[in-house]
Amino acid sequence: MSATVADPLQPWREAWPQALATWSRFTRLQDPKLCHSRMQAAAEGLTGSFAAIRLADQRIVIDLEEVQRLQLQPYALEILAHEIGHHVLAPATASDHARLLARIRRALPTLEAHAPMVANLYTDLLINDRLQRQSGLRMDAIYRRLAAQPAQASSPVWQLYMGIYEELWQQPRGTLGGSTDDSALQGDAWLGARVVRVYASDWMIGAGRFATLLLPWLLESQQDARVDALMDTRHAGQGSQPVGLGQLEDDELAPAPHPASDPRITGDERGGDAQQKSDLPADALAGDPAHSPGQMREPFEYGQILRAAGLDLDDHQIAVRYYRERALPHLIRYPSRPQPQALEPLPEGLQPWEAGDALDAVDWLQSVLQSPHVIPGLTTVQRVHGLAPGREPAAEPVDLDLYVDSSGSMPNPQAWTSFLTLAGAIIALSALRVGARVQATLWSGTGQHLHTDGFVRSEDDILKVLTGYFGGATAFPIHRLRDTYAERPPHARAVHILHISDDGITTMFDKDERGNSGWDVAARALRVAGGGGTMALNLFSPLPSRIADAANAGWTGDLLRAREAGWNIHVVRDMADLLQFARAFSQQHYGSGGMRVQR
Repeated sequence: MSATVADPLQPWREAWPQALATWSRFTRLQDPKLCHSRMQAAAEGLTGSFAAIRLADQRIVIDLEEVQRLQLQPYALEILAHEIGHHVLAPATASDHARLLARIRRALPTLEAHAPMVANLYTDLLINDRLQRQSGLRMDAIYRRLAAQPAQASSPVWQLYMGIYEELWQQPRGTLGGSTDDSALQGDAWLGARVVRVYASDWMIGAGRFATLLLPWLLESQQDARVDALMDTRHAGQGSQPVGLGQLEDDELAPAPHPASDPRITGDERGGDAQQKSDLPADALAGDPAHSPGQMREPFEYGQILRAAGLDLDDHQIAVRYYRERALPHLIRYPSRPQPQALEPLPEGLQPWEAGDALDAVDWLQSVLQSPHVIPGLTTVQRVHGLAPGREPAAEPVDLDLYVDSSGSMPNPQAWTSFLTLAGAIIALSALRVGARVQATLWSGTGQHLHTDGFVRSEDDILKVLTGYFGGATAFPIHRLRDTYAERPPHARAVHILHISDDGITTMFDKDERGNSGWDVAARALRVAGGGGTMALNLFSPLPSRIADAANAGWTGDLLRAREAGWNIHVVRDMADLLQFARAFSQQHYGSGGMRVQR
């Protein structure tokens, strides 16, 4: 009889409860994904390293083939406990992972691309020091095995990193691979160990110090396969939704001092508590506009941080996340209206369920009965309920028809903050909160326009339009306004037409491709919409009160004529003022008291 082959997964399954116990049995982690081959591990998003943590679904992945190559099979408990530490201690969440990378990037000028590696090394130090000293695990043995791999040139970063472990665990120099003859490396190893210990409970602040310590060694470092093998958080944020990155943290812009200059590291308490609270004196920051509260990141920097965290997104997808996050604090509150009495709902039939409607509104039984192949938005239906008449008239929201200028005079919202895009996002998302539908159109030159498929309730569809960019000439798409209201039924919900632009909006009054007057098209649209029209325009001076005064003020009479035709024109001298306009407009039309009584 042939000998029974031992199950290679069994030691890992047995080690898993013990690894959890080193931190807490009450975690959100699923059982680890144990991959027999590198190909299987790569399919799970693990490449380069022998283990990894996924923050999106709280899952640990182990490449058993790579573990065997590195001769680390006896350390299943240590490897699993280390990966659990990334879930429990650092970075713990996708948002904190992104915040950590943002701070480290600022401490690595010109070498920002190394931020994921530096963050990985730093959090590994925090986790391993705790497991070695408090849990009694053999973390040092793992690095001895790695140091015993076939000879290769050790990079300065590897020697410094191993020197830090030797200092932390009082190992003889060179035991784990640290430098034995370079006094500069040995001195920085001592400083690195101090950073880990001093900032163990405040590791977000210590991250900048650690990155500053590594910066000069990164400049002369070469590729090191042993460093790459430790990168278990390289793609940790893939598929996650980090939040809170749009706004800079209060102390983020203050330069992180080198640990040799940090009194908490060196023990030099001269300068006192003030230096611990801020890396720069208060008077040095007082006149610096960069340190004003509430400063926001630009979209390009926001995107760089997300990509460093492991998210595979293009510029347009990043912009959608960015403006949704920035708009969120400015949205109106979810509406609530007092009811005159409790009413029993009365089922009245079915209507299509579309993307953007509440998920719990789907009537799955009726959807399956109508079609065995459920296609969201096509075969899904929801039940319609009626109510007995109340004592007060019902109210309904006004739909929004939004047109945003994307000509060459406007910033690209995917690289720099566009207050036109932000204002449009605030107003559109506020409208969705009260049940309104939104049609969004982005426009520039002739034939350059992007729009939603009519009036929709999908946040993503609307934001994808608003975050697009043309940067071309200026020619308002008159046909879009004409066709929207050409055959709109009289009983349709009222619509408010909103334009966000500059003086280029006057191209709306030119003739369309059929020879129709833009004035006639705009007048009909305003009349059929029934909810009014507004133009928020970035102009160099306020509009004069009379058409007769327009020439003296440097204006043509088009905008004054438009105002007399019923358009409410709001002038902003600075694009940033659109933020205040958006909040006021949202409150006026979609806040409390902004609902229209049904006729």
